Amino acid sequence: MDYLGIDLSCAIGSLRNGEFPAKDCLLPLISKLLGYFLVAASMTVKLPQIMKIVDNKSVKGLSVVAFELEVIGYTISLAYCLNKDFPFSAFGELAFLLIQALILVACIYYFSQPLSVTTWVKAILYFAIAPTVFAGKIDPFLFEALYASKHLIFLSARIPQIWKNFRNKSTGQLSFLTCLMNFGGALARVFTSIQAKAPLSMLLGIVLSIFTNGIIMSQILLYRSKGNEDKLVKSKKIS
Repeated sequence: MDYLGIDLSCAIGSLRNGEFPAKDCLLPLISKLLGYFLVAASMTVKLPQIMKIVDNKSVKGLSVVAFELEVIGYTISLAYCLNKDFPFSAFGELAFLLIQALILVACIYYFSQPLSVTTWVKAILYFAIAPTVFAGKIDPFLFEALYASKHLIFLSARIPQIWKNFRNKSTGQLSFLTCLMNFGGALARVFTSIQAKAPLSMLLGIVLSIFTNGIIMSQILLYRSKGNEDKLVKSKKIS
C-alpha cells in the first residue's frame, strides 16, 4: 500500500494484528509524513514577511543583500534536487520558498525606489542564468561546487541581516512569524534528513540554518522588548 511514496502496509499490518508498529517501520513513515507536512507548510512561510512589508509600505531594517542571497541559495538547491531526481518530499518546500523569496525581493525593490543600475543588472542576470541552472546544462563539477557552496550562501544571507539588526538595535520590518517557521522547519528537517540518510554536508547546512535563524529570532524578541521598555519610560516622563 503506497501513496505518494509513503509505504503504509507495514504500519497498517501491525495495527491490524493489534501491535504497535516497530521502530524500523514507524520512523520512516513519520519522516515521510513530516516531509510532506513541511512541503505544505512552506507555502505560507514567507507570507507574514511579505504582508508586513506591504501593509507598512516600508522595508526599514531589512538587508536587501540577505534576501537576494536567499533567492540564489534556493535556486541552486532546487535545481540540484530536481536534476538528481530526489523524492519530492525531501525538497518540495524549496519550490514554494523560491517563489515566495522572489515575490519578497520584488516587494523590497518596489518599496526601495528608485532602484540603482546595479540592482537592475543583478535582476537581469538572475533571470538570464536561472533557466540554464534549472535545466542542469552546466558542467557537472561546477554544479556540485555550486551545491556545496549553498551552505556558505545561506550563511552569508543571514549574516548581513544579523549585523544590521545589531548595529541598529532594531529588527525593523522583520517578521517574527516567518523566522519562527524557518527555525521550526529546519529543526524538523534534521529528523527527516537523518532518516533519509542525507550526507553530512546537508545536515551541516540545516544546523547552520537553525543557528542563524535562532539568532535572528532572539534579536527580534530582545530589541522588541527593549523598544517597549523605552516607550514605557518616555510615557512616564511625559506624564
